[in-house]
Amino acid sequence: MIDTADARLEECDGALLANLPPSSFRSSSQLSSSHAPSFARLNRRDGAGGWSPLASDRYQWLEVSLGERTKVTAVATQGRYGSSDWLTSYLLMFSDTGHNWKQYRQEDSLGSFPGNSNADSVVQYKLQQPVVARFLRLIPLGWNPNGRIGLRLEAYGCPYTSDLVSLEGGGLAYRLNPEPRLAHGDAVSVKFKTGSNSLYEPTLSNNQAEKEKLYPQPHRLSLPERTPSSEPRRLASLGSLLDDQHWHHLVMVWHNSRLNLTVDKHTEAVHIPAEFSHRKLLELNVGAIQESKKPKRGFHGCLENLLYNNLNLIELAKRRAPQVSMVGNVTFSCDEPVSVAVTFPGPQSFLQLPRGTASSTGSTRVGFQFRTWNRAGLLLTFALRQDGGVVWLYLSEARLRLQLHKAGRVLLELSAGSALSDGQWHPVELSSRRGRLTVSVDNDEGGAAHASVSIAAGSQLFFGGCPEGESEDCKNTFSRFQGCMRLLSIDSQPVDFMMVQQRLLGNYSHLQMDMCGITDRCSPSPCEHGGRCTQSWTGFHCNCSDSGYSGATCHSSAYERSCEAYKHAGSTSGHFHIDVDGSGPIGPQLVYCNMTEENTWMIIQHNNTALTKLRPSPGLNHLSVHFDFLTEEEQLSAAIGQSEHCEQELSYRCRKSRLLNTPEGSPFSWWVGGPGPGRLQSYWGGAQPGSQQCACGLQGDCVDPQHYCNCDANRAEWAEDSGLLTHKESLPVRSLVLGDIHRPESEAAYRVGPLRCHGDKNFWNAAFFDRETSYLHFPTFHGELSADISFLFKTTASSGVFLENLGIKDFIRIELSSSSQVLFSFDVGNGPLEVRVSSTVPLNDNRWHRVRAERNIKEASLRLDDLAPATQEAPADGHFHLQLNSQLFIGGTASRQKGFRGCIRSLQLNGVTLDLEERASITPGVRPGCPGHCSSYGSFCQNHGRCVEQAAGFHCDCGPSAYAGVFCQTEVSASFQSGTSVSYTIQEPLEFTRNSSIAPSSIHSDVSLRGENVSLSFRTFQSPAVLFYVGSFYREYLAVLVHAHDNLELRYKLDGSRDADVLRSRAKNLADGRLHSVSIRRRSASVSLQVDQEAVEEFNLTSDGEFRAVKSLVLGRVDGKRSRERVHVL
Repeated sequence: MIDTADARLEECDGALLANLPPSSFRSSSQLSSSHAPSFARLNRRDGAGGWSPLASDRYQWLEVSLGERTKVTAVATQGRYGSSDWLTSYLLMFSDTGHNWKQYRQEDSLGSFPGNSNADSVVQYKLQQPVVARFLRLIPLGWNPNGRIGLRLEAYGCPYTSDLVSLEGGGLAYRLNPEPRLAHGDAVSVKFKTGSNSLYEPTLSNNQAEKEKLYPQPHRLSLPERTPSSEPRRLASLGSLLDDQHWHHLVMVWHNSRLNLTVDKHTEAVHIPAEFSHRKLLELNVGAIQESKKPKRGFHGCLENLLYNNLNLIELAKRRAPQVSMVGNVTFSCDEPVSVAVTFPGPQSFLQLPRGTASSTGSTRVGFQFRTWNRAGLLLTFALRQDGGVVWLYLSEARLRLQLHKAGRVLLELSAGSALSDGQWHPVELSSRRGRLTVSVDNDEGGAAHASVSIAAGSQLFFGGCPEGESEDCKNTFSRFQGCMRLLSIDSQPVDFMMVQQRLLGNYSHLQMDMCGITDRCSPSPCEHGGRCTQSWTGFHCNCSDSGYSGATCHSSAYERSCEAYKHAGSTSGHFHIDVDGSGPIGPQLVYCNMTEENTWMIIQHNNTALTKLRPSPGLNHLSVHFDFLTEEEQLSAAIGQSEHCEQELSYRCRKSRLLNTPEGSPFSWWVGGPGPGRLQSYWGGAQPGSQQCACGLQGDCVDPQHYCNCDANRAEWAEDSGLLTHKESLPVRSLVLGDIHRPESEAAYRVGPLRCHGDKNFWNAAFFDRETSYLHFPTFHGELSADISFLFKTTASSGVFLENLGIKDFIRIELSSSSQVLFSFDVGNGPLEVRVSSTVPLNDNRWHRVRAERNIKEASLRLDDLAPATQEAPADGHFHLQLNSQLFIGGTASRQKGFRGCIRSLQLNGVTLDLEERASITPGVRPGCPGHCSSYGSFCQNHGRCVEQAAGFHCDCGPSAYAGVFCQTEVSASFQSGTSVSYTIQEPLEFTRNSSIAPSSIHSDVSLRGENVSLSFRTFQSPAVLFYVGSFYREYLAVLVHAHDNLELRYKLDGSRDADVLRSRAKNLADGRLHSVSIRRRSASVSLQVDQEAVEEFNLTSDGEFRAVKSLVLGRVDGKRSRERVHVL
């Protein structure tokens, strides 16, 4: 048993083995009598100076009986005196019975302990969690390659006392004192062990009908809710492999509506339904419950140190205290059955057993139990006694299957059971008797398969696999079994595993005897954010679908953190999921991102954004309206917090319905806004917090100067008070209370708009490092089990360290190792591990590049820009806690070498943004902010849009193009019916000159154009058709039209005394309904014309005059006499 009590409360470091008798030491073998296990005492030189087995392999072990259950806090090893024999690594096992051993694992699941480097020095290891056991066993894993296994051993600890009770379907009931109890709630603590999935019920109840119960469900602990009016439903389930006949620790702390449930250090907080939270508990039941004359179901196993609010209930039961009653079979000891299991840990594992004397009737019967996480693997195979056939009993898709194979053909296939890879014990029986073959699993008749055939097994049976090399008796075409087996029987005779272990029966390889080494890698689940954990014998897998997260443990968010980030990934307006804290605990939320040319707006809707009318409500003093936002509270608060600006429209339209100001000064109406439950606010949209005014009061233009709101004038005409609430600390609006609506003549309408925010303070938080010795430092990064780091950088340097954090031995570092490579390196105690990503383009191009690194217990990954990620798997059985203790260095290192020169932006560690600008403002050699974004994002501006730098980002100026939108991606176009056009008046004639004979040059500003650029796109089925016409007050013009022969024609008239120049393009068939583009460029008398992707055509005008006094521009005029087709001009 792993003891989770605080070992610091007592001195517990005495030597435990020094005074034990020689009979307390056992071993797998001994080299000679002078190498016996009794000589394996620390610092002793008698005998051969320690224990050495007959052979040096991993099947050897040294065992010590401590006489009684003892708390063990440390172990120490030493080599054999005066020799070259010592261990370099070993496993530590413990047991209460000398059987059913359990491996001690450290906090980070390391199974092995470091050994010695010579024969004389002592290496002591203090156990991170003390062990309570009667037997210890040490299994060598490695030894001096120039010697053999040699060992002297000591263990340290102290005596352990406890109160035990065994329940074989019985139970205890403790009647609670009705007086007030502990202010911090009720607490129940108990240690238990069981070998079955039978019911276990520490039950807190206020009567016999309403209880909270705990069940192993199965090999887990389940807390269902039961009420008189409902069927049970599970409130919590935690723990794993609780039926392994080892001690487990359960703690329940209940206060009001909250229950903290802890099993073996894994805690889950449970909300207790309201019908239980307010009632006093009257009784605590453990095991069976006395609901009638007979106890209802019960727990089979042992309990230890059952405490209720530190009151020892087992001791009270021993003393026959009146407040404790016992039901059924209850004894105050713990006699547990001996069950010997064997573990098949790897691909070379197998167990070969002789069948013995075969039945004269030709019957065969084999039984066993197994548990595994693997969905496939060979359980049993044997050759038939006659005819050369073979039988395979195996798992496939977590079902039990049997296949009879003879002469190269499959003669029979049977299937039974399902979901057999759940880690539970499953009994299996194969029986052939009197011409009937049966395969059953889980003792379930419904889970059995039958066939009318008889088989007789040969002399050898193979479990789990076959020996290496060719064998006539064993052929395996399936994967090997990895898992545990127990209770093997052949022809109804149980198999003695102790004889197998001593090589007195059968043969085996790579087995772990007298233990089940199954490990539940999914309890607690390593999958974060609701990812679903599945596992095999050697690893686990997280299914992250529908979670919004990705990676080996569903740690990293699949979404960007803001609308701003989506814009800078090239996205335009639409609905997006944003995850404001990345890999942090706040989940993603769906918002609408409105990408405008000036700002990127995040819009969060609530349940009523429409204008809502109110009718007179006599007798109703106030109307309260609550607004439910389509996002969680923590998501909402975080989104507001990271935004630069937020606003929400608040409008009130009124007729004889006053808003804020009353004669006594208290408001008729108010609203509640802000984080959490919000705070009462008595100002209106467009005004300032605390002012108790509307926008017109602040501006001084209310309809009645004596009031601060238009509606407070109490007029019969409709009025309105509206505006934007922009104080972030008061947003969002959560509820609205309207007061003056009860009068018969009152009418009103209100509108509370959606929450709108723009800007992302975190996305643009940046620092510039101008020399290699400069850096920023922050507190130690805590990413013990999962660590993700993301940032953007730009530089002209070819190398430099972005980030570094050191521990005593552990470290984590990300650096630009060359002008084309980023390196992510770390050490968690298994030696340095590196992940690299190389780019085909230089990274020191002074453009922004994005780095995302993640490290978890399964793998490390590194992403650079949009390149494929690089990954490295973590060691399967190694350290996985990252232990750092120094400051976190950004842009440099603790040694002030290999520093980074350039910009780092938007640095986030495990979802938390580091404020680089705040720290840079007080650090020499580092400047806050980092300008120059168009070099990276300017390519987003399309169609000749111009990138304009901003302090935080950029925007696209679409003025030079015929496009609009955030990236100038939306065409500005029109569709024309026959005979229609669009005219743009560029310059109006002066009124007094419209009937005058004054020359145009005397009344118009003479804008002289020596040249012009015109570009447009069109599609039409109509010809002739005018596409584009520009005229002047001098009767000069430029016309672009589709000629009657479907080719393009330009007409330039730049001299009123001459005819127009007609320029015809060689491009034909332009009235075919397809989109065509036209580009025209004139410089003085030279004109160039390009249609679509055709070659540029050059023309010369007869006049090099200027285009003067431009009057108007006309688009899309079509001759309506010939057709009603449309022209589209873009």
